[in-house]
Amino acid sequence: MIVLAGPCVIEDEGLILETAAELKRQFEGLPIDFYFKASFDKANRTSIKSFRGPGLEEGLAILAKAKARSGVQLVTDYHLPEQAEPVAEVVDFLQVPAFLCRQTDMIVAGAQAVLKRGKKINVKKGQFLAPWDAKNIVQKLDQVAEDFSPSDKNWYWITERGVSFGYNTLIVDMSAFQTIQKLGAPVIYDATHSVQSPGAGAGGTTTGGKRENIEVLARAAIAAGADGLFMECHPDPSRAKSDGPNAFYLEHAGTFVRQLLEIRKLVGSQPRLLPNT
Repeated sequence: MIVLAGPCVIEDEGLILETAAELKRQFEGLPIDFYFKASFDKANRTSIKSFRGPGLEEGLAILAKAKARSGVQLVTDYHLPEQAEPVAEVVDFLQVPAFLCRQTDMIVAGAQAVLKRGKKINVKKGQFLAPWDAKNIVQKLDQVAEDFSPSDKNWYWITERGVSFGYNTLIVDMSAFQTIQKLGAPVIYDATHSVQSPGAGAGGTTTGGKRENIEVLARAAIAAGADGLFMECHPDPSRAKSDGPNAFYLEHAGTFVRQLLEIRKLVGSQPRLLPNT
């Protein structure tokens, strides 16, 4: 199972180095492919006054240091097509933010950057798209791949976070994972952004969230066949500078992933009773 986990944003170097080392320790020995996640810039914050991160140059330097010290693989967002190349030089897994998933130039630039280097890209399906609409994302990625003939057939992934329903509440359709997998793409479940409530924080200038729903939805998603897990976690979510209300507690990350692996193992041992058409 692939696991993408870490703080929402790079708040400071110390937090990143400590969190990367702690997640590496908690996940040690588990049958997972772990990538440490943190963003150098949060370009889609609710308010213009919100903390965004240290920026491209400093942020990549901090991530590179975390990789060198802890040996973790890295995943991070990029927000402009021209950022794809420098980001791919440092991280192992590029990520297209949900609100940019239909930007063709973003997808093409990211796909080219990772294919040149034998790396991966994760496109986070926007909450404004139905699961079957991910076919257009997949077709763009496949088109770029024709020029590279990648040996790794799982070089791109799609992340599902649910769809908008009732304005700032997202609903996760558990059949969506199979729908997207039938397009030829493995699917990651975004456990923490699925419980976001955009603009629901104090004064409508920050994002709220329902952390208490993370466990039940993630367990259901793994049981429904999700191939991996995306989970933002923080040592003290109440003090996080971005997405604190929907962040998972760092201290429980390893235990939670172990629980999900048990569910995955159990479901995988059960034969299908109906054809998967």
